[in-house]
Amino acid sequence: MSANTTFKALVVEETSEKTFTKTIVERNIKDLPNNELVIDVKYSSLNYKDAMSANGNKRITQQYPHTPGIDAAGVVVSDESGSFEPGQEVLVFGYDLGMNTAGGLGQKISIPADWAVACPSTLSLRESMIYGTGGVTAALCIQKLEKMGMQPSQGKVAVTGATGGVGSISVALLKQLGYEVVAFSGKPEKSDYLIKLGASEVLHRDEINKVQDKPAGRELWANAIDTLGGDYLANLLKQVKSGGAVASCGLASSPMLSMTVLPFITRGISLLGVDSVYIPLADKQAVWSRVASDMKLANLSSYCEEISLDQTPEYLDRFFKGQVVGRYLVKIS
Repeated sequence: MSANTTFKALVVEETSEKTFTKTIVERNIKDLPNNELVIDVKYSSLNYKDAMSANGNKRITQQYPHTPGIDAAGVVVSDESGSFEPGQEVLVFGYDLGMNTAGGLGQKISIPADWAVACPSTLSLRESMIYGTGGVTAALCIQKLEKMGMQPSQGKVAVTGATGGVGSISVALLKQLGYEVVAFSGKPEKSDYLIKLGASEVLHRDEINKVQDKPAGRELWANAIDTLGGDYLANLLKQVKSGGAVASCGLASSPMLSMTVLPFITRGISLLGVDSVYIPLADKQAVWSRVASDMKLANLSSYCEEISLDQTPEYLDRFFKGQVVGRYLVKIS
């Protein structure tokens, strides 16, 4: 590839203190970090972390200008490590991609070779990014709950933030695997959408917090997946059945957790943390294999809205306006 090769990318710039712009610009391949693996990105997706990076959150991205995008699916251009062949289809999510390393919302990325995994033969690049980090996180939550003994026969599984990227795929995957799902959302107008995904019941998320002042509530759900954190997570834990577990993977409401230890001691429940960023590469390969087999959803395109790279500035703003529904697939090139 010529050192003068140019490509399109979303670039976030800090124009003044706490003021950031999002524009699609032409970048030069020389602008990318000098890493082993160069990928021609075909698809990406939008995640809450991308929105935070695009809006100048310095906990996510320290230096600007920057190209967000914690997901990328594409074709190998070159690999100095020898791990991949030119033309091979690969997937990247996690590690530093899109945080402080130019990410998948650009037509080219340059990364360490051990950040990438081969795309499973039963999954296309497009299909992989319908899942993206959000969908893979949902799969990781389910796998962790399964390791704790979760089975459909135990009863209902609660999912918070059910209209979001992680939540919507969680609902669909659980339904496909034979579970009865109770979906919690702050968007009651999306109840039909959640029923179509596979929820047997849709409740407003504020129902969870009716137990707010009690150390424990009625045992309502066998297990749960929480994407919100804060009081929602604390009060969800108070209502899980004895021996059940909650997989925690998000903090859209709050990173704080305030509650007593009584539900853990008197009911033997478990709080399971789920990380999708720094998990071992072998575990990433394993979860992609699972997503490409028994967790591969039928009619995948119905779980996302496909947009172009040019539309990403507008759609990233939706994350802070409460307007996100399902997954956003980005066609890059």
